[in-house]
Amino acid sequence: MSTILAGEQNDSVRKLVREGYTKIAQETSASCCSSGVSCCGSAPQDADKLARELGYTVEDLKALPEGANMGLSCGNPAALAALKPGETVLDLGSGGGFDVFIAGRKVGETGRAIGVDMTPEMLGKARNNIAGYRKETNLDNVEFRLGEIEHLPVADNSVDAIISNCVINLSPDKTQVWSEMARVLKPGGRVAVSDMALVKPLPPEVMKMVEALVGCVAGAALVSETGRMAREAGLTDIVLKVKSDYTEAMLDFEDPLYKKIIELLPAGAKTSDYITSLEVQALKPKEACCGNDCCES
Repeated sequence: MSTILAGEQNDSVRKLVREGYTKIAQETSASCCSSGVSCCGSAPQDADKLARELGYTVEDLKALPEGANMGLSCGNPAALAALKPGETVLDLGSGGGFDVFIAGRKVGETGRAIGVDMTPEMLGKARNNIAGYRKETNLDNVEFRLGEIEHLPVADNSVDAIISNCVINLSPDKTQVWSEMARVLKPGGRVAVSDMALVKPLPPEVMKMVEALVGCVAGAALVSETGRMAREAGLTDIVLKVKSDYTEAMLDFEDPLYKKIIELLPAGAKTSDYITSLEVQALKPKEACCGNDCCES
């Protein structure tokens, strides 16, 4: 495929994703796949229940601005990152600000939590939530930037930790996303990602579903490919933890996307035979080389 055709295909994928998540931002109760269920998680009335099952505490959820939790999680990257006071943390695909607001409390008044999202409507929702966050916490340490995760609006070697929750799978150029993560991390910095991944390739019928793309399924990479991309970006100490119980939980929540997928799988197959939630942790070496330049912590 030529560079031009590949670029056009990537733009088409981004357009589909942006349209799907614009709809969620405008109508939190709406889904790109079915009314009342969000695209990568539970129905709004079950959003807190899902978050608790994924490891978020009651205290985390109580402190959130209204509407920040839209049920779009497939893990708890802020907990994985073990954030410390004074650190700068970056959230890729920050949506309504769910993980950014939680991270902001963890890094405190001397730290900084930055969210990046390519959907203006999501960015507007997150920025509107800042006032409520400041009132609740007395902290002024969060910000949201418009941008694509393949081209982060963040300086080189500037963040201590990167988190992302069910977003990288949506990117049409995941290799570039991992390269960008390595670029913006400080030497010694870390990645803590929760994402959707494939245990094995999905049947073609599922791959053709637009709902499956925007719903964090059809665009997901194989678990092994995720590890390879992280290594090739220059990251080390990579840990991949498969959590297949997430997809079964989506059926318990009666998510229409997962119900539709199960109908298209071979007889006797389960969604967890193909799709999993994946926790990824990795480090940028303390002496990291980019091109011909090396920088030390």
